[in-house]
Amino acid sequence: MGRRILDLKDVRADGWFERLGDGAPRFRDLCDVLGEKVVAFAIVAGVRITAVAVERRQLDSSQVTFSLGEGEEEHQMPLGELRHRLGASLSATEEHPATLEESPSIEDLQRFIGYRYLLLAPLFGIRLRELHVHDDGPSSVVVDLGGASDVVPLDELRELVRERVRSESRGPRPASPPFSIDLDLVPRAAEANERREYHRTVELLSAWPGPLSILLRTREGQELSKDVKAALARALGLLGSAHAELGNADWAEEVLRLGIQWGQEPGGEVTGDLFRRLGETQIKRGRPGPAIGLLQRALGLGAPRRSVLPVLARAFYERERHLPAALCAEEALALGLGDDVLEDIFEASCAALGPAWKKFRSTVAA
Repeated sequence: MGRRILDLKDVRADGWFERLGDGAPRFRDLCDVLGEKVVAFAIVAGVRITAVAVERRQLDSSQVTFSLGEGEEEHQMPLGELRHRLGASLSATEEHPATLEESPSIEDLQRFIGYRYLLLAPLFGIRLRELHVHDDGPSSVVVDLGGASDVVPLDELRELVRERVRSESRGPRPASPPFSIDLDLVPRAAEANERREYHRTVELLSAWPGPLSILLRTREGQELSKDVKAALARALGLLGSAHAELGNADWAEEVLRLGIQWGQEPGGEVTGDLFRRLGETQIKRGRPGPAIGLLQRALGLGAPRRSVLPVLARAFYERERHLPAALCAEEALALGLGDDVLEDIFEASCAALGPAWKKFRSTVAA
């Protein structure tokens, strides 16, 4: 199968929004009032915000004055409605070129991927590295996502970005109750997760993410000991998994990525466990592609193979990568982790490989 690999270094738009705010105090003030994502969405959608009448007691009722494109006519809309409309506009599907020239220009690549996605992806921490164009199959993109690299079908990448936009357009979550760090809550949350009492974990730890996100950027936060940072990372891992089990996938990913930031200094198994949890969340969302890179990163950081291999086997199997699926399932079964799902994955992968599996096993010992 023919494949072209095109570097996206000159196409991606990393940091474009941050550069807009450099040296522009009024721009930062606008972001503080409306939220960075709303301002960024407006720019991408061609909406020029000219004034805001702030309603402090109910921010979504603030009246936003804006114009569309190059037009001079001004319109007004409550912030909550504007956020919803921007989300609906940017998450709508659109047509893209089906083919790409042999030696495409930067503009050709931008049109092929979609100008909108090139601007929106960096807002969610998605870095585009390479475009793989296949002669007889859909194109894919190599992305850095959550600290791991993976190859994602281009259509799947677009849907991932659209879903993030839809999530942001729902508005901010309710304010958290007053916050204090009580590390004694961490083992209690772990016990609640073991009992599958995920609502209890959320009840114990739901106030932590917002303040911890702020604390992370302060001198006091940076000076915390490694042990405390590891405990905070574990707490966020437990909360993220609880949210994932309760179906709050967007919150789960947000909390787990914050946990990874807290776990950078402790590193090792602490951070590996967070990548494992983030990979499991991607599986629950039907995204086995991004899950593979996250789970492989978990193994590399020292997460226990017993916890990672069953999930990694499932991710490989759902992406129809049958050889690594069979190998992961085989090792997991050898570790005594057998269950019906794992055995089904192993048998189905071996069947899909056919004689090639037996030949492989006769050459490479288990």
